[in-house]
Amino acid sequence: MKFPVDSHITSRRTFILHTVAGTSAMAVAATVHAQAQPLVSETDPTAVALAYKADATKVDKAKNPKYAAGQLCNNCALYQGKATDKAAPCPLFAGKQVAGSGWCSAWAKKG
Repeated sequence: MKFPVDSHITSRRTFILHTVAGTSAMAVAATVHAQAQPLVSETDPTAVALAYKADATKVDKAKNPKYAAGQLCNNCALYQGKATDKAAPCPLFAGKQVAGSGWCSAWAKKG
């Protein structure tokens, strides 16, 4: 025995499936885009102005008295990645990523 298919239910299911698929595709595209961004160079003019170092252990403490051990890009409020990410975008360096183990003078404690 065949039951009639309610077109309302079918179209709702189709909408939900398309929404889930579209959302997943956008998430993958955003991840690929973030990974495609280059790392900021320490010689980049903005990086120089902010005393950015890709390795925080190499920060000249005499020139950067604000620096304290343990301050890293990956625990900065501006870091747009997870603390475990090796690199992630930072709004101070548009279109570029910073090293998670880096530091700059704009470091701000995550709150």
